[in-house]
Amino acid sequence: MLIVTTEQVAGREITASLGLVRGATVRAKHLGTDIVAALKMLVGGELTGYSSLMAGAREQALDRMAAEAEALGADAIVSMRMQTSAIAKGASEIVAYGTAVKLSQ
Repeated sequence: MLIVTTEQVAGREITASLGLVRGATVRAKHLGTDIVAALKMLVGGELTGYSSLMAGAREQALDRMAAEAEALGADAIVSMRMQTSAIAKGASEIVAYGTAVKLSQ
């Protein structure tokens, strides 16, 4: 599935817009990750446990969005965006969304 943040796909014509597609996931922190992060904050640096958690969440949201577009018969997703929000203490939601389209051959 071709996914772009632009409104068009370079070199291709959009022949049909199939509508909004989205994928979401909610992830919670692990107590062990919090402990390691608290220690890391004493000396500074990247909180790799949190980075890994968010990277996995982004990939899962993208995969779910692409699956929804494939179910509609889309060739691509244009104007893709991501959004995150805290929905509870220690839990975040990531949503990926865009417009599913058919492209010319």
